[in-house]
Amino acid sequence: MSSLKPLQIDIVSDVVCPWCYIGKRRVENALALAPEVPVAIHWRPFFLNPWVPREGISRDEYLTAKFGSVEAYKNIAGRVVAAAGEEGLVYRPDLVKRQPNTIDCHRLIHWADARGKSAEMKQRLMELYFRDGGDLTDVDVLVQAAADCGLDPALVRRRLATDEDVGLISAQAKDASDKGISGVPTFVFAQKYAVSGAQPAEQLARAIRQVSAEVNAQAAE
Repeated sequence: MSSLKPLQIDIVSDVVCPWCYIGKRRVENALALAPEVPVAIHWRPFFLNPWVPREGISRDEYLTAKFGSVEAYKNIAGRVVAAAGEEGLVYRPDLVKRQPNTIDCHRLIHWADARGKSAEMKQRLMELYFRDGGDLTDVDVLVQAAADCGLDPALVRRRLATDEDVGLISAQAKDASDKGISGVPTFVFAQKYAVSGAQPAEQLARAIRQVSAEVNAQAAE
């Protein structure tokens, strides 16, 4: 039985951020490399594109607004698709037809957290979006994703129809940007050390070990 104090890791990320998709897999691999370190992971919301309306917009309209043209994104996408593939993940940008506002996705992750399923919910939404081209603005898609993770679909449908936790999620996302987080994923260790970007698993594992040792040394003093 480990007597080490669990290391708090806050992961600030967005469901539609491809590097967050990759970063999630890399941090999971990092934890496997440092199995002796107990951790408590918290998924924190971030709005990569806060300007996208609640009902979403077409993917082409989004890519044109963000990158200048659909073609311009293709060059960038190739690198991300390759990086995802190296982690055993599938990213099919050609399948994505709709760009969602992600507040409802973050609400689902928050609700799943009450049942210890936040990581599973996050993964499901990311797979739907990146791998399957799922429309995350479609309530039926969101409800099915919640059901896939063991949540009550009828209850989730009712909750999504309200503004429940919209203020909470918005405040958490604002708090992240107020703290200077602009690039995601950002991994915050023990609420004081932040590592930005989808760093390699080996580097994340090293950070996990170092900060855990420091936290536990301080606790022992």
